[in-house]
Amino acid sequence: MCDELGPKEEYMQMYVEEAGGTSLCNVFKAETGCSDKQKGFIDKWSAKSAEEWTAQTSRLKGMLEKDSGALKPEVLTWAKQRLNIFKQLSKGPKEEL
Repeated sequence: MCDELGPKEEYMQMYVEEAGGTSLCNVFKAETGCSDKQKGFIDKWSAKSAEEWTAQTSRLKGMLEKDSGALKPEVLTWAKQRLNIFKQLSKGPKEEL
């Protein structure tokens, strides 16, 4: 499996995130685990209201449910990552034990 995913860790991370529908990006600790693209998105949207997050979440869910087969793989992955970011923003930070 390592040969199929290439010699770099990023390919394994991308595969796990895509296959598991998850992300290592934590919006409240964006300095680790988030790409530059995700960090920019978090900076932009964390300043906006919960109503705007809800509207974008609904839009992304609709796009993923209706058009996911027509989207390019990288666009589909980015849409899922954005949806995950909005979910994290709406839940707020977790308290660590």
